[in-house]
Amino acid sequence: MTRPSGSVAVLGLGTMGTGLATRLLDQGIQVRVWNRTAERTGPLAKAGAFAAAHPADAVEGTSAAICTVADGEALAAVLRGPDGVLARGPYPGALVCASTVAPEEVVRLAGQVPAVLDVGMLGNREHARSGELRLFVGGEERVFASGRPLLELLGKEVVHLGELGSGMRMKLLLNMLMGIEVQALAEAAELAAAAGLDRQLVLGTIAGSGFASPVMVFKSKRLAAGRFDKPDFRLRLMAKDLQLVADQAAAAGLRLPLAEAAARTHVRATEQGFGEEDCVAVTHALTRKPGTDR
Repeated sequence: MTRPSGSVAVLGLGTMGTGLATRLLDQGIQVRVWNRTAERTGPLAKAGAFAAAHPADAVEGTSAAICTVADGEALAAVLRGPDGVLARGPYPGALVCASTVAPEEVVRLAGQVPAVLDVGMLGNREHARSGELRLFVGGEERVFASGRPLLELLGKEVVHLGELGSGMRMKLLLNMLMGIEVQALAEAAELAAAAGLDRQLVLGTIAGSGFASPVMVFKSKRLAAGRFDKPDFRLRLMAKDLQLVADQAAAAGLRLPLAEAAARTHVRATEQGFGEEDCVAVTHALTRKPGTDR
């Protein structure tokens, strides 16, 4: 396998960003990191990464910069803010947008940057740490060919889908399926409890059946235990992605009733204060509170 040349910046140290930075360090790559809350850089700095005060400092001298922030607003600040990647002029390396945002937003924010890829990542924190992600990539063929050695360090499967924005389109499709499946699982569990069936028995039965997807099997364990802390994927981020799906569908003149319903339910659960919990906490929005219509 060809190895990437030069150091790599990782901007945003949430669940996935930390995993990616750890993977690169383990592979002997020089890594520069930045995070909005600086304390998250500490463990990586101890492991050998350079902790930068600003995105512009993080990308200095690097051959690639991977952005893994939460949403479009954060990505705009990282790229075009006062201390952003592009604040001191064009970035000469490869800009890898792995934040899940609207496909059009990637194109708009990237502007005239000569080398940009958008990457939809499929997997969890452990996959990121071990290089077992599946990566779906949009961008020009020449940029993809140049960035492929880096991507192959991070993923067991790397697929070039086409023009810039294609990676985000695939990621939103995948997150739409996950959001619908997890909500369906939560609805089945709530209906079971309301009907007097044993919740854990029902969840175990679903997980062992041919009706369950791998994500439903995985999430059924959280739902059965009632443990929504230490999230694999935050509910507010799922709500954001489902709303992006709804927006994409509306722009295309499509009606996606399941996706629209899931978006509403996830937004409601977020508004109820569960946004920082794991996405299976959508189950909270399914329970009617006494004296309310919710």
